[in-house]
Formats: sequence, structure tokens, C-alpha cells
Amino acid sequence: MKVRDAIHTDTPALHTTDTVGEALGALMEHHVRHLPVIDADDQLVGIMSEEALMTADTHQATITDLVARQPIGVQPTDHVFDAARTMVRHGLSTVPVTDGTGQYIGLIRRHDIFDTFAQMLSTQATGAILALEVDPRDYALAKLVHLIEQNDAKVLAVASETPSQTNATKLRVTLKLNVVDTTRLRHVLEHNGYDVVASFGDEDDELLDRIEAFMHYLEV
Repeated sequence: MKVRDAIHTDTPALHTTDTVGEALGALMEHHVRHLPVIDADDQLVGIMSEEALMTADTHQATITDLVARQPIGVQPTDHVFDAARTMVRHGLSTVPVTDGTGQYIGLIRRHDIFDTFAQMLSTQATGAILALEVDPRDYALAKLVHLIEQNDAKVLAVASETPSQTNATKLRVTLKLNVVDTTRLRHVLEHNGYDVVASFGDEDDELLDRIEAFMHYLEV
């Protein structure tokens, strides 16, 4: 999915002429810790953080001198993975979206990225989730999918974490399946060298409860 499909236009950018008080009010109203700052020509100037605003001596001062003048952002044609990477790399709660000339278009919130990832991972579809660990040398996605499909199940979504991400020696693979009962499939996977470290069913909507809780956390 491209960035242009996840742009959030209801949260306005700040302007260089806004006061510290107005900026803090906007952050509180929209439940974010960062907002883009634009000039009179809608050019992206930088990003205003709640932390920087709290250093101001007075709420009547304009935010011009407090703006981090690093026009970090993504473009509409970028993938949402690029937006997520930018957000994590710079510790942001929103990422500005601009065109090739720096013209401000909108922003993506952390919540928007999470919603997009949730759709991509088929979280609303009925089915179980399996978390596997396997030696990176033995991992082949085509082989894993073939093994699952041989046992009357289909992979709706897959995500992987490399050993460097998990501080472990094995590759971790998370699968969303189209079946709820994975008892037989877990035995088959274990027999073929996959270590099933977690299994989550769908009967009690546990997954949806976790997603809703996490989304609430992101908005705090």
C-alpha cells in the first residue's frame, strides 16, 4: 500500500506564526506528540515536538524558533513501510507527506500506519495465528506455504523477524491462517523442523481485543 492511501487530512499542520499555546492545544486535541510546521506557501519547514514546546518560556511566543528545521517526510508514492521506518527512526508520532518540491500534502499518524498494517495482515479475517522459529538457513517461504496448504489450510498473511531484530539466533515467522483449529498443523510443522512458539485462536476474539488495546495505547 502506498503512502497516499493512508494520508490523514483531518489533523492540520502548524504554521510558523502559531503560538506555543496554540501548538500545545493542537497536539492535545489530536492526541499526537509531533506535528508538521508549514510556512505561508504550504512548504514544509520542519516538525514541532511536544518536548520542544515545553521548553518555551511563555505560551504567547511563536513556535518559529522552536521548530526542528529538518523537513523529514515521505512522498505519496512511497510505501507505508517507508513511512513506518521514518517514524521509528526519528521517534515520531506523525510523519509529514510532501511532494517532490517540499509542498505539504498531509500527514500519516502512527495510528494510521497501524490500521494499514492490521489490514495487510488480515487481522479481521477469521483464523488462527501461529508464531514459528526456524534456523535462517532452513527457511524457505515457498516450502512453508506448501507444507501448510498440503494440510488443508491457507496463509492469509506472513511476517518475519530476523535474528538481529529479536536478539536471538533463529528467524521468527508469524502466520495468519484461514483455519481456527491448528492442532494437526502444529504437529506437522514441528515434525518438519519448525518450532511453534505460540498459537492464538480466534474463538474468543482475543486477537481483536489485543489490537483494540494496542490502538488505545497508541492514542494515549
